Amino acid sequence: MTTHSKVQNILVICMGNICRSPTMEAVLKTKADEHSLNLEIDSAGTINYHQGNTPDRRSVQAGEKRGYCFANIRSRQITQDDFAAFDLILCADKQNLSDLKAVCPSEHANKLHLFLEYADAEQQEVPDPYYGQGDGFELVLDLVETASERIVQRLLRS
Repeated sequence: MTTHSKVQNILVICMGNICRSPTMEAVLKTKADEHSLNLEIDSAGTINYHQGNTPDRRSVQAGEKRGYCFANIRSRQITQDDFAAFDLILCADKQNLSDLKAVCPSEHANKLHLFLEYADAEQQEVPDPYYGQGDGFELVLDLVETASERIVQRLLRS
């Protein structure tokens, strides 16, 4: 997988943009700030079902316990403009990636990756905790924290 040497902004994606991608956004922002890496980070979903909603309260509760901020994060659906506007688009799972590949202009397809794969994690997908119990949100945080640190380190080396 190629490293993007001039990544200035990252879009993180899940299906509804209320659990996994807001968590990825909050954690990645924190990790970038901790390393003084100037990145613009946003999140979006592949669907618009939760358009304008705040992140799932269970994601927020789990994340805030670990010191992450979810302020100003609102659900939105990815737009065609996002493919050109972002340097890197990282998806929570293979279905999200497949959905984006189906609508992404070919000149931007190289920007699409799995969040965990880009971080060289053993596990490739961030599991969706939405329909499960609270422990799923902790697992998401564990995976996203490790991956975010690896992503930041990768970008610092590029």
